[in-house]
Amino acid sequence: MPDNQIIEQLFDGIAPAYDRMNHLMSFNADRRWRRLAVRRIADTSKPLQVLDLATGTGDFAIAIAQKLPTGGHVTGIDLSEKMLAIGRDKVLVEELTDKVTLLRGNAEALPFEGGTFDRVTVAFGVRNYGDLRKGLSEAHRMLRDGGKLVILELSYPDSRLLLWAYKLYALKVLPWLGGLISGDRAAYTYLPESILRFPKGPAFLTLLRDAGFEHCTEKRLTFGVCRLYVAEK
Repeated sequence: MPDNQIIEQLFDGIAPAYDRMNHLMSFNADRRWRRLAVRRIADTSKPLQVLDLATGTGDFAIAIAQKLPTGGHVTGIDLSEKMLAIGRDKVLVEELTDKVTLLRGNAEALPFEGGTFDRVTVAFGVRNYGDLRKGLSEAHRMLRDGGKLVILELSYPDSRLLLWAYKLYALKVLPWLGGLISGDRAAYTYLPESILRFPKGPAFLTLLRDAGFEHCTEKRLTFGVCRLYVAEK
């Protein structure tokens, strides 16, 4: 698993290009994946308290907050202060300062009392945890009984033919494109490689159960290049 300090420095470095690269890398599918995940999170009849981990530039936190009724709130946590600064500007533009708070912090050592939140969410960040098991255990600790964990994470197709095409794109095209746009080819070499190393499907569901979650499910999106995991406490 990656070192948290290295991850912080990596995302600080690519923060200005991060959103643009996300849309380009996924051919804008990341927007649709977030919308699908929000449907599993937001309950427009209840003012839910949501904790969004590895919140980055805040796109997921904002999308959730826009669906919450008055009294609902999203707290976003991220290691990268430069990513958070971009996110805070977005929150101001969307006029959501009453519904979204973005704070610097570590998903593996959260500064909140247990059972504080109705939902814990992570979009495209769980694979960058320094200690995945500890991070999942912290997410479980944060939830009230009956609460849900919702995770979106990039993955790779099960089909051998699609996997061959995916690897060609992820390992050859993306580093070049990322280097061109962000100026940091190394970051966009690490990020696709981290997707291929990360446990997917049944392996990740096992980690969720080991962390204490129940009713753990997986939904493959876009031939499996993204996966939506939902688990309950």
